[in-house]
Amino acid sequence: MVDLKSQYERYQEEIDTAVLEVVRSTQYINGPEVKKFQEELEAYLDVKHVIPCANGTDSLQVAMMACGLKPGDEVITTSFTFVATVEVIALLGLTPVLVDVLPDTFNIDPEAVKKAITPKTKAIVPVHLFGQCVHMEPLMEIARENDLYVIEDNAQAIGAEYVFEDGTQKKAGTIGHIGCTSFFPSKNLGCYGDGGALFTNDDELAKKMRVIVNHGMEVRYYHDSIGVNSRLDSIQAAILRIKLRHLDEFAAARRRAAEYYNRAFDGHPKLTVPARSPFSTHVFHQYTLKTKDVDRFKLQEHLQKKGVPAMVYYPVPMHMQKAYTDPRYKEGDFPVTEDLSKRVISLPMHTELDEEQLKYITKSVLEFL
Repeated sequence: MVDLKSQYERYQEEIDTAVLEVVRSTQYINGPEVKKFQEELEAYLDVKHVIPCANGTDSLQVAMMACGLKPGDEVITTSFTFVATVEVIALLGLTPVLVDVLPDTFNIDPEAVKKAITPKTKAIVPVHLFGQCVHMEPLMEIARENDLYVIEDNAQAIGAEYVFEDGTQKKAGTIGHIGCTSFFPSKNLGCYGDGGALFTNDDELAKKMRVIVNHGMEVRYYHDSIGVNSRLDSIQAAILRIKLRHLDEFAAARRRAAEYYNRAFDGHPKLTVPARSPFSTHVFHQYTLKTKDVDRFKLQEHLQKKGVPAMVYYPVPMHMQKAYTDPRYKEGDFPVTEDLSKRVISLPMHTELDEEQLKYITKSVLEFL
């Protein structure tokens, strides 16, 4: 699904040199590479504060802790997402409130969010799914009207631009109170292990998050708040510094691959190509098709026999997962999410796809259909 080996070979000399410099420095935790990466990511995102951490799941947890959310508080998010989004809500003793998504972008439906708000609601977690932004402008208005925090799950859309009605733009993850991301190797900006970060323009929240990620310490061995141990190591930061310089190139390569797929599949009666939002650019973390009257698992098996990987994200919605069974929800409550979970399939999407590979992949899909 992602060709990390070829991408590494393209930047091997730079990456090897950077990694060896960290090893020789022996400053493996919170070394100068972490600080430099933090500053460069702040500049790229045009955000006041970036707080590096150990992984994307931690970033969500730290964000909720910094917002002062307490057990029993309700947090609204989508049922069509990776488990981490809901997992941290449950881990903190908060109450996940799930809502449906839009059928075109697969992103959270602001109208559904509005209807789900109760006196216990304290935060909204929109997920910028598969590489494009949630419609943030109405969501932020809803949050302002109800005095709610907005924590953006931006693990899949770093580098995407949200376009406001007045034409101004902001990077995904910098619109809400806090943005969270993952640097898992397969992400658009991925390291060679685990990593994550939080973004905010709020000085007070930034201060709280810096303390939380470091065991609740502002001064060494003085613990003024409950924290966690969540740090981005210096080797990963050094790798991310190199890849950040090429992030826009990576997005352009993914868009070219998506355009090739679109030309091959657009108009096919059994396939719907990804919708393009009018208020967001798309960085194509995934290229996800909606199928019609297709046994997608047989399609997946056919592609595997051809040497082509394909994945189904996500076959079981959150409200139907055993770990998150809740008497408030039953099958049929979220018709769009449930329909998508039965119909979507994702094709290889990465920076190294060339025309020969794309031709083979598309031919293999069409051959099955």
